[in-house]
Amino acid sequence: MSLFKTTVSAAALAALAAGAAHARDEIRIVGSSTVFPYTQAVAEQFSNNTGAPSPIVESTGTGGGMKIFCGGIGESHPDITGASRAMKASEYALCTENGVTDITEAMIGYDGLSIAISRSAPADWDLTLEQVYLALAAEVPGDGGWIANPYKKWSDIDASLPDVEILAYGPPPTSGTRDAFVELAMHAGCEATDFMKALKESDKEAHDAAIKENCSRMRQDGPFVEAGENDNLIVQRLNADANAVGIFGYSFLYENLDTLKPVTIAGVEPSAETIVDFSYPISRPLFFYVKNAHRGVIPNLQEFIEEYMSDDAMEPGGYLTERGMVALPDDLRAKTQEAVIGAANMDPKS
Repeated sequence: MSLFKTTVSAAALAALAAGAAHARDEIRIVGSSTVFPYTQAVAEQFSNNTGAPSPIVESTGTGGGMKIFCGGIGESHPDITGASRAMKASEYALCTENGVTDITEAMIGYDGLSIAISRSAPADWDLTLEQVYLALAAEVPGDGGWIANPYKKWSDIDASLPDVEILAYGPPPTSGTRDAFVELAMHAGCEATDFMKALKESDKEAHDAAIKENCSRMRQDGPFVEAGENDNLIVQRLNADANAVGIFGYSFLYENLDTLKPVTIAGVEPSAETIVDFSYPISRPLFFYVKNAHRGVIPNLQEFIEEYMSDDAMEPGGYLTERGMVALPDDLRAKTQEAVIGAANMDPKS
């Protein structure tokens, strides 16, 4: 989805402005657990700089945040939602159904989906995406078709891998991190199997159906544990079990390098450099979305957006990159800042 000319629905704005005398004092923000620490940092900086009430920031997950954000306009609905993936067409349709028709999309930077282990683990880990898929998928190729995942230990997949039980803590289905992990890691790992390579050559339609039906589902028999939207809980569990791996945004690895270390993917470690050039294969952009009908009505919303888009926050060496976000290239950052501050309306078709 992209940004284009500024347009705000007069009807939507009027509906909100009618209750402006009763508008809440605090900005309300929901959404991604990955984007949460960045938004929280901006909220604290904004409050310190202006003396205005600090925005209320809730970590609801990307999917949950979209549902709440798209519920309607007015002071009972949030102003902004963070997202660790782009808004889906179905979510935009929900927004439209509920009168949320003027939305600005802000791509704030890049993130890598890190796989991490405790620093107390006896060895460093390196995995291919195919090995990740074979460890965590509900079904894997076998006997000429698809079978329930039989692998119990990492060494069952490859004798060179640790001889320990597979145990991975990861995000739930409501999380944009889960969506991105399935698309970037599980699908790619599934595609790397000999079975899927052969299927692509022999029956493209069956191959494409298998990506959706067989390559997308995570295990539910124990080795993959949905740890909720609190990534700090995954960090705690990794510190308690040196054989477990965790899946979360790069910022949480970055902030916990004293106790955690990355699992490299085909020899590539997540870093600002490998994420921005996508040589680290599980890399993605991060977003937030603004309800434009709330600008000028919810106190300080526009000023908060300007702080989020400031060079102090977004540029390399800014306070968001100090927390693990990978900054946008200069030209894209400038274009984004202008569009977001100017309330450019997103194009749902792109």
